[in-house]
Amino acid sequence: MTDPVRGVPATTAVPTPFPGDLHQARPRPENDAPPAALTVRSDQLLEALPDPTYVVDVDLRDDPLACRVVWVSDALADATGYSVPELRDLAPDLVTTAGDSTALREALRAGLAVAVVRLVPRQDGSSFRATVSFSPLGPGADGLTRWLVTVRDATEELASAVLAEERAAVEERARRGLSLVARVSDILADVDSSTALVEISALLVRRIVPWAAFYADGTRLERITDLAGISYHSRDLRRHAKQWPGVADPVRDLLLETRMQTVVVDLDRDAAPDTLTAELLELVAADGAAPDGGPLWLLPVLGRKGVLAVMAVHPPAASDDRAMPAGELTTVLELVARRVGMAMDNLQLYDREHRLAETLQRAMLPEQSHVEGVDVWSYYSPSSEHAQVGGDWYDVLDMRDGEVGVVVGDVVGHDVEAAAAMGQLRSVVRAYAAEFVEPGKVLGRVDRLVASMRIARPASFVYATLKPRADDEVWDLAYSRAGHLPIVHVRNGRAQQLDGANGPLVGFGGRPRHSGHAVVNPGDVLVFYTDGLVERRDRSMRDGVAALVEAAAQIDAPDAAGIGEELLQRLADAPEDDIALVVVRVPDPSADPTHAWSGPRERRWQMPMDPQTIARARHAVLRACEAWGLEDTAAAELVASELVANAVMHGWGRVDLRLRDTGDGLRIEVEDANPSPPVVREGRVGRVGGFGLHIIARLAEWGWRPTPAGKVVWARVRGKEPWSDRDGG
Repeated sequence: MTDPVRGVPATTAVPTPFPGDLHQARPRPENDAPPAALTVRSDQLLEALPDPTYVVDVDLRDDPLACRVVWVSDALADATGYSVPELRDLAPDLVTTAGDSTALREALRAGLAVAVVRLVPRQDGSSFRATVSFSPLGPGADGLTRWLVTVRDATEELASAVLAEERAAVEERARRGLSLVARVSDILADVDSSTALVEISALLVRRIVPWAAFYADGTRLERITDLAGISYHSRDLRRHAKQWPGVADPVRDLLLETRMQTVVVDLDRDAAPDTLTAELLELVAADGAAPDGGPLWLLPVLGRKGVLAVMAVHPPAASDDRAMPAGELTTVLELVARRVGMAMDNLQLYDREHRLAETLQRAMLPEQSHVEGVDVWSYYSPSSEHAQVGGDWYDVLDMRDGEVGVVVGDVVGHDVEAAAAMGQLRSVVRAYAAEFVEPGKVLGRVDRLVASMRIARPASFVYATLKPRADDEVWDLAYSRAGHLPIVHVRNGRAQQLDGANGPLVGFGGRPRHSGHAVVNPGDVLVFYTDGLVERRDRSMRDGVAALVEAAAQIDAPDAAGIGEELLQRLADAPEDDIALVVVRVPDPSADPTHAWSGPRERRWQMPMDPQTIARARHAVLRACEAWGLEDTAAAELVASELVANAVMHGWGRVDLRLRDTGDGLRIEVEDANPSPPVVREGRVGRVGGFGLHIIARLAEWGWRPTPAGKVVWARVRGKEPWSDRDGG
């Protein structure tokens, strides 16, 4: 038998070492007996190897390489199912020449050990992947090169590698999804952003889907860009479902159900008419970036009590780099939709609480009475930073013998306790103002009563009376202050603080209060205010009052509303607290009506839901037009009175009237808390109402828009010559 490694008879004992033997020649110590010669045959050593092997002689001169099998192990026969004689013929084709590569040929010609992965067939027709290693053994027979070929089954190893690769891919997708959700949370942190949902849609497109958008239902489906969504006049979808039984409407069903799910709509199929699904498909088709066809995934944006919006996405194709398994994509999209829903719900809850607080605050504030002889304008605005009710208040009293009383106060805090203290103080001041003439006496009585009532919150306020003299047009001012900011008195372009008659906060008097006095001439202006108008973090209160005095001296508006409007524009661009402001102006009959002034040609009034408001609105429009030098205002007065009348009859809350000179006409806006749109009805003889909007349509252009607090109905009245030809302010 020939030794498969050396190519000599196996029975020949060769004591010299050779490549592949288990021992090497080494120096033998003196007096050390020589070891016994190794007589184990090489084929026995090869059979003892753990992996199937065979020995092959390779002719490196041929291309492709020619191989001749010298020896095959029984283990290879067991692994493949072929017999040893069969393998002598098949082995080269099984693992050597089959799928031969340039790299393998070059390694063999260079005499380097090399390993390749081969698919090794079995006799039964199956196969297994194996790592085939070539190790050089030296010269072979007939001048060929001898190699030891080891065939190790790599099925489990390769499966483990594939599994590890798959796990790495899953982990990478998970990191990508978590990173996206974290970025969504960062965007949602800015609840005041007007483009939050646009940013989230763009983020989804960059990371995981080709297209995304958010929609909400109001009077119809609309695409939304911010977290406020649509909170006005939502349709009764359950009633809609009853009206259209049996009609498939996936979008409506999605909005009605309060569970997270993914609904798939086919863009290539038309939806049933008059359904929310048809509305959605119409909006998607109008979006230039939206897909032309294929599936559209819809996920609900859930709030605490229902679905607030719908997130629509177009899933990526399998060849898209952003593609991920459908289950993983659904999970990421659900997380995004839940976070958006939570942010929208919190924002809308905060907005409802803020509106409720503001409504309570305004319910406690007295509505300004119409007073004869003076021009009075009042304004109140709660701080946007506080959802609780505040303690600022004002009061304008039409008292005896043409006397006018003005109260402006501020209770410390922005909570229900502050509002309760404010309501108590307002009632107490009103009661004593009707009994006593001198403001100092009124404050003294308030001190004693408040001390006995044990009102927990400290408060400041100023109370003033204006009384006309019988013999001329001059008015006498008397005032007293309980720790409140001084009144600003403006005359002939000069302003000063009336800082007399001051004392401790209400309830801490302990000694008699005094009254200060001043004379108010025609054309003079008095400004009453709370600290929200002048207080800022970057300046002292003293500097804020000085800024108010300087601004008041520069304003030359001929009416109280214009003065107040300009004060707000100059001083209250970023208020940090509640603002209560009352401007009183004594009309000057001798003033030049053609005097040019540089103030804003805008006005606003806050009025109660009362029939008397209609007359006040007409008077406000007339006075503003006179201040602006506008002629032929009869149409504007009629339109304003009709708009306000509709708000009083059909709205609630309060009436906000705003005027703006547009240069070629007058824009009139009336806001109330009823979110329902105005409806044009046919007037009938003998029935009250139904003609208001018809009158407005004949005299002006008009429309409406929703607001967070309700709605605004606007009208634009175009003036006649020379109104339409003059330059707007």
